[in-house]
Amino acid sequence: MKERGMKEGGMNGEGRKAPVTGGGTGGGTGGGTGGSWKHYVDDRPYPDPAAADAPATRFDANASTGRLMLRRFLRHRLAVLGALFLGLSYLSLPFVDFLVPYSANERDVEHLYAPPQGVHLFHEGQFIGPFVYPTTGRPDLKDYRWRYETDVNRPMPLQFLCPGAPYRFLGLVESRVRLVCPPLGASLHLLGTDRLGRDMLSRLAIGAQLSLTVGLLGIAVSFAIGITLGGMAGYFGGWIDAGVQRLSEILKSLPELPLWLALSAAVPAQWSPVTVFLCISVILGLLDWPSLARAVRSRFLALREEDFVMAAELMGASPARIIRRHLLPNFASHLLASATLSIPAMILGETALSFLGLGLRPPATSWGVMLNDAQNLMAVETYPWVSLPMLPVILVVLSFNFFGDGLRDALDPYHGD
Repeated sequence: MKERGMKEGGMNGEGRKAPVTGGGTGGGTGGGTGGSWKHYVDDRPYPDPAAADAPATRFDANASTGRLMLRRFLRHRLAVLGALFLGLSYLSLPFVDFLVPYSANERDVEHLYAPPQGVHLFHEGQFIGPFVYPTTGRPDLKDYRWRYETDVNRPMPLQFLCPGAPYRFLGLVESRVRLVCPPLGASLHLLGTDRLGRDMLSRLAIGAQLSLTVGLLGIAVSFAIGITLGGMAGYFGGWIDAGVQRLSEILKSLPELPLWLALSAAVPAQWSPVTVFLCISVILGLLDWPSLARAVRSRFLALREEDFVMAAELMGASPARIIRRHLLPNFASHLLASATLSIPAMILGETALSFLGLGLRPPATSWGVMLNDAQNLMAVETYPWVSLPMLPVILVVLSFNFFGDGLRDALDPYHGD
């Protein structure tokens, strides 16, 4: 027995990286005093949790859950960039009227389809501050387009904190002060103008107020319906579960875009832009809840069998309290990640409906309404800057997707360690 144990010990240690030999003193099953066991010991040190680039692992015993989540989120560079872009975009929404030089529907009839202008600092080697060169337009009857000539001999400095078109600051106080204004006798169209002479940059910034907000309102409606119906189906089961499942299956089987078009076409054309905006948000939310409801149902079916749910039931807690205080907090990480990934779908839905003329309508300004002017392929070929609203839509959707991926990983900091 002793010889066989020593042979097996030698074979187990053979070929290992760092064999360590330990001797026994008897009293074991091997008996005797000469037993030796060879086993592998990893010579690599444990990761230092205090290091700046250390991974968020369960070995970091002193770190809180919030710190682990933040550390894991910061490791996702694209998610951090997306969060910064979205944060700046949403924080600037209340101040866009102050930041842009023109109002959304302010026309410059002398600059129809004007190309983007540049802001300069030096004129003939001399620094004179931010300025623009005046441009003059003339119709080209040969190519049927507008031609603009720049007078590079007349630098015209920009004006700051100057009076402009009136607006309501923060939606409450009427004001005329704008951060920057064009000089007298010149224009300031950094991204060009559209067919009516409206500034593209100003319309993009002001249109973000509707295009970025419609996603938030749509998600609020979708989550309220999805969590309520999905939670009831998963917790109670029975005929409630069957009814919710069949309803969600019916909605998921319908083609999405034609259903959007049908519901949007039912909105009366004489309604105000704000009312139409609210109706579009509700429509998008009503059609987006089935996926969330099914996810909530499947999670609740597993959680309702846990001991803490049974303990709450035995203590007399109502079903609403159990769902609200015990089940939903265990599902919050998935809900947050799902929200960040669903908002882009809402934004794309509003953009598609407005692009087809069945969503928001002029005089309301949104990215979809602006893209409606880009349906003319000849105009896009001649004046490509009219299709610029596609750029913020792409950036916002990508930022939300990156942010959602990073948030989903951060909410489970121990996954993959």
